[in-house]
Parts: sequence; structure tokens; C-alpha cells
Amino acid sequence: MENSILLLCYLIGSITFIVGLKMLSHPLSARKGNLVAAAGMIITIFATLFLYTNHEGQHLHNYLWIFAGLAIGTVVGTLAAKRVQMTAMPEMVSMFNGMGGACAMLISLIEHNNDPAADTGKMAIIILGMIIGTISFAGSVIAWGKLNGSIKDRTIPAGQAINFILLGGVAVLSVMVLTGMAATMPVLFYGILALAALYGVLFVMPIGGADMPVVISLLNSFTGVAAAFGGFLYNNPVMLTGGILVGSAGTILTILMCQAMNRSLKNVLIGSFGGAKAGASGAAKEQGNYKEISLSDTAVLMAYASKVMIIPGYGLAVAQAQHTCHELEKVLHEKGVEVSYGIHPVAGRMPGHMNVLLAEADVSYDRLLEMEDANDQMGTTSVVLILGANDVVNPAAKEDPASPIYGMPILEVEKADHVIVNKRSMKPGYAGIENELFFRPKTSMLFGDAKKMLQSLVTELKSV
Repeated sequence: MENSILLLCYLIGSITFIVGLKMLSHPLSARKGNLVAAAGMIITIFATLFLYTNHEGQHLHNYLWIFAGLAIGTVVGTLAAKRVQMTAMPEMVSMFNGMGGACAMLISLIEHNNDPAADTGKMAIIILGMIIGTISFAGSVIAWGKLNGSIKDRTIPAGQAINFILLGGVAVLSVMVLTGMAATMPVLFYGILALAALYGVLFVMPIGGADMPVVISLLNSFTGVAAAFGGFLYNNPVMLTGGILVGSAGTILTILMCQAMNRSLKNVLIGSFGGAKAGASGAAKEQGNYKEISLSDTAVLMAYASKVMIIPGYGLAVAQAQHTCHELEKVLHEKGVEVSYGIHPVAGRMPGHMNVLLAEADVSYDRLLEMEDANDQMGTTSVVLILGANDVVNPAAKEDPASPIYGMPILEVEKADHVIVNKRSMKPGYAGIENELFFRPKTSMLFGDAKKMLQSLVTELKSV
């Protein structure tokens, strides 16, 4: 009877994961989808705690340790999520993902210690779970450090060759363990762990900062696959379902992110895009002069516009100006101006970063336009206001074959009548290359902190 109830709870959990993931595909239902999946997870956790029995028919008994771990994890996770700034959200996602990989790694270590002479099939699952989980954990920690600036890009001499040697070493040691040599040499298993961890570090270390969203998505898929191996190991259907969903969703998102940058995954992993050395073409040539625009002129231009499109970027997140931006939108709307937001799929530091940022400020979801829809409306737009975005509006992606971002789909802001760019300075964007848009005839620069500028702009608009 207990086993039947447990399986029913696992089925409910699996269904809630699938339904929750489906609901995450639309902003209006995303929050509810997250709660649905979380409810399913709670059901499966408590069903496992109180209904699971091992092959000897014994229930779990070490509840003190289990609930202590649950309590600590709940408190730490809740506080971290509540206190994190929107600008730090990508590194938090990366760190949490790394914790998932670490869990998969620890599961493999524990199962190996419990059954070092497991049959070949079980040992293969243990090894694969440990390898993938370790790579995900080590790589996510490096990605976290690169996103918060504590770890710099490092080009390692013969790095690709070293990585291939490490992977070869992992494969050789794995075969040796599977053929029974680990019975006499237990250190071989831990050798796999060490090589996989080193590979995870060297795999992410040279990848440029602009490619971190793709790397995080890829590592997320690794964590899902590692969790799925845990599901195989414990014959746990909900763990298997959750791992497969995370692995497949992360893989699909990685592919979509690469398509959004018009680059192959191979190019992301071995290329130098996003590093400081990326600006080979545009940075050296003469760009001419840029022109500035005053706040009062900006206010007049926007107040008498028929349609304004706002392009949010990482600079908006850094300034924490999303609420002020929403206030600007409301003031313009009161003046009869149609306002929308053009969202590039790789704007910010992770997929959906700008959507979450604007949702925090209660911006209506129907005002958020995906890149294709934004470009379709750009020709009828009077004014485009770019807030801290850079590479996603750089015309070099369409016009300069020598540019490292050439071929990346961009928001075609030059189709609008006027382009106003808010930046702190003329420094290059995340990809480290000059933006030719800033020097084009339609473009005017409005320098300053995004939040302070928007506050002043709102004040000016109210007096127009």
C-alpha cells in the first residue's frame, strides 16, 4: 500500500514538473508554473521521507540529519533569493546550478563507497553521474566567479590540447574502473573525480564574459543529465523525469542562444568572443564624431512622438532603474504616446534577464516585444531609447564581416526616426568592441547613470 502511494506521489511530482515547465514558457503563467513545480517537489520530498523503503523493507530513520539539512538549505536559499540584486541574478543562478552538479557528484561518491564492487551497469551510471556532475559543479563555480568579476578570463597555452588529454584520461580511468581494476586500485575512481574537476575549470576559464549566458545554459543541461543518472541509480521516476526535463530544456535553450548570436556551440566553446581581445575590426578604424542631446531636447522629442520603443540592457540593471523606467512609460502613456519594449534574447547576463527585470517593476507583459516583433515595428517608431544596451544594437553584426559578432541578429534600431542612447561613457560593451551605431546620423548620446537620467527625464516630461 505504501509503495503504491509513493509511486502515485512520484507520478504527481513528474506531472507538476512537466506542467510547470510548460507554464514557464509564457510570462503571464511563469510565476504560477514555478509554484506548481515547487509544490510537486515538496510532495515528492515528503513522500520519499515517510513512505520510501529500501530493498530490506526499512524506512528512512536519520530524520534529524535530514530535516536539519532541509532547514539549513531552505533558510540559505530563501535569504539568498530575497537579497540578491537583479544584476547579480545570473551568478546566483550559476551557483545554484553548480550546487545541483555537486549533489549528483556526491551521490555517485556515496554509492561507490557503499558498493565499490557494483556490477558494470550500475558502476557505469555512477561514473557518468560523477563525471558530468563534477564538470557542472567546477564549471559553474568558475562561471560564477567570472560573472561577479572575481575571476578574469585566462587563455591557457595549448588549452584545447590539455582539455582533450584530460577527457582522454577520464575515459581511460573509467574503462579501468569498469573492468574491475578499481577493486585493487580504489584511487582510480578518485582520479576520475580529480580530472573531471580540472576539466570543468579549464573548460570554462578561457570563455569570454559575453558567452557566459550560453555556458550557464549548457552547464544547467549537464546538471540535469547528472540528476537523471541519479534517477536511474535509485530507480526513482520523479528524479529521472526532473533530470531529463532540466537536461533537455538546458540543451534546447543553449541551441536557441547560439542561434540568437548566429554562432555554433563549438565556436562559443573554443572561440574568444566576449574577451578583451575580441575587437579586431571596429575598434581601430576612425568612427568620426558622436553628438550629444540634452535632457530637455530628449523630453520634447519623446513627448511629441507617436511611438517610443525602449531597449533595455545590462546598464539598466546595474543602475536598478527598472521602476523609474516604468514611471517614464506611464508619463508618456498619459501624453498619448504608444510605448513598448524591444527585448533581445541575449540582452543582459542570462536568458530572460530583461524580462524578469521589467516584471519586477510591474511592466505589462504585452508591452514586451521579442526581437522579431520589435524589428517589424521599428520602421513606424518615432524614438528608440536605448538604456545600457550595446552589442545587441551594434550594426557591425550586419555590416562588418571582420567583426566577432558578425551574423548575430540585432535590434535594428536605425529603422526608427530617432535613436537616443543612454550610457555612462563611450566604453565598449560586453563583447569588447566599438559600437558604430553611436556615430550614425540618427543617433544622439545621452550620458549618465540610467536611474538619475530617467528621473530627470520624467521631471522634464511632466513640464512639457
